[in-house]
Amino acid sequence: MSTELRRLRNYIDGEFRDAADGRTTEVVNPATGEAYATAPLSGQADVDAAMAAAAAAFPAWRDTTPAERQKALLKIADAFEERAEELIAAEVENTGKPIGLTRSEEIPPMVDQIRFFAGAARLLEGRSAGEYMEGLTSIVRREPIGVCAQVAPWNYPMMMAVWKFAPALAAGNTVVLKPSDTTPASTVLIADIIGSVLPKGVFNVVCGDRDTGRLMVEHPTPAMASITGSVRAGMSVAESASKDLKRVHLELGGKAPVVVFEDTDIDKAVEDISVAGFFNAGQDCTAATRVLVHESIHDEFVAALAKAAEEAKTGQPDDEDVLFGPLNNPNQLKQVAGFIERLPAHAKVEAGGHQVGDKGYFYAATVVSGLKQDDEIIQQEVFGPVITVQSFSDEDQAVEWANGVEYALASSVWTKNHSRAMRMSKKLDFGCVWINTHIPLVAEMPHGGFKKSGYGKDLSAYGFEDYTRIKHVMTSLDA
Repeated sequence: MSTELRRLRNYIDGEFRDAADGRTTEVVNPATGEAYATAPLSGQADVDAAMAAAAAAFPAWRDTTPAERQKALLKIADAFEERAEELIAAEVENTGKPIGLTRSEEIPPMVDQIRFFAGAARLLEGRSAGEYMEGLTSIVRREPIGVCAQVAPWNYPMMMAVWKFAPALAAGNTVVLKPSDTTPASTVLIADIIGSVLPKGVFNVVCGDRDTGRLMVEHPTPAMASITGSVRAGMSVAESASKDLKRVHLELGGKAPVVVFEDTDIDKAVEDISVAGFFNAGQDCTAATRVLVHESIHDEFVAALAKAAEEAKTGQPDDEDVLFGPLNNPNQLKQVAGFIERLPAHAKVEAGGHQVGDKGYFYAATVVSGLKQDDEIIQQEVFGPVITVQSFSDEDQAVEWANGVEYALASSVWTKNHSRAMRMSKKLDFGCVWINTHIPLVAEMPHGGFKKSGYGKDLSAYGFEDYTRIKHVMTSLDA
C-alpha cells in the first residue's frame, strides 16, 4: 500500500509554485531511508522568475529605513518562535535529528540570530564625514549590494538559511535562496513564515539540485553569490561567479584540530570533545574531529574517549537518549564508511567503525588512533561521527600538525597554562580558536575560515558588512 508523498513547492514573488516544467525529485527521511515528499527540480525558467522577482522588489526594499527592516526581522523572529514545533517537525524529517536537541539547540540560537541582525540593521557605520581636501567634504555610504543568490547546505538546513537571509535582508538586499536537494522541507516552511511578513519578491526559495545552484550563480541578475558547502562546490561557485565578477561569500569545509596538553583535565576534556565531535553525527564544519594529544597522556585519553564513543548513542529522532541522528544520505554514509575501510594498517579503530541498524543511514560514534600526519583520514574531511587521535611530543610539533591541512575554519586548545594558550591562539592558522571548549557560537562573534575553508564571515557585524558595499560621496563646500 503506497503512501502519497507531500508536495513541496518553490516560493517565488510571493506565491508557491511548482517547477515550470513540472519536474520533481523525491525527498528522503534519512532516519528511515523512505521518501516522504517531492520537491521541484527547478530549471532555467524557475531561476529566471525568482531573479526577476527579487530584482523588481529590490528598489523598494533597499529604500526602506533600517527601523522598518528591523521591525520586519523582529516579526520574523517572533513567527519562528510561534511556529517552532512546525519548524522542528520539518527539520527532523529533513535530517533525522533528535527532536529534543533540535528544539533546544537550534530554535533558540536561530531566533537570537535573526534578532541580532534586526538590531544590526540600525548600526551600519562608516568613517565620519570630514574635509580631507580643502573645500571638499567626504562621507562614506554603506549600501545593500542588490539581489543575493544563496545556497544552503544539508547539515543545518534551518540554521544555515538564517545565517544567509538574516544579514542580507537586514542590509536591504533581496534574496533567492536554494536549500539542498536532500533537505528542502524546513526552508519551504521558512518561506511561508517570511512571506507573511515581507513584501512579495524580497525573499524567494528555489528548490533543486546542483545544476539549479549553478544556474543561480551564473545568472546575470545577482550581485553576490553565497554558499555554505564543500570545497569542491565553493571552488565551482567562485569560478562561475568570476565570469561576471560577482561578489562571493564562501563557508566551506573544516578539519578542526583539538590540541590537548598534558595539564588538561582529561575527564572534562573528553566529555566536551566527544560531544563536539559526535553531535549532529559529526556533520559540522567545526566538529572536533582531529585530536592531537600530548604523548604523556595519550593512552589514558584514548581509552576515555573510546569509552565516551561507546556510550554516545545514535537512533531515531523520538528517542530521548540519543546524542545524534543519521548521516544525511546514502552517499554520505558510503563516504564515511569508505574512510574507515581504507584505513592504513598502522591505524587502530578504538570504538565504532560500523553502520548501525538495518534502516536509515546511521553510523556508530568512532575513534581511530595510531595515525600519521599524511594519512587520508587526517588530511580530508570525513563529515561523520569519527574522531581521530594523534600523539605529539611538544608544542612546536602540535602547531605544525594542527596547521598541516588545507582547511582552516576552527580549532581548540586544551590547557591550564594561560601563556601557552595565548601562544597557541596566535600560532593556530584557523578562523576560530577555542580555549578549553569547542563549538559554542554566538551571534555577536564572526564565523569563517581561511585557506580552503573559504572567505567571508557569517554572524556578527563583520558578517553583516559582507552584505553591503561602500560608496564615497564628495561634495564641494563652495557650490
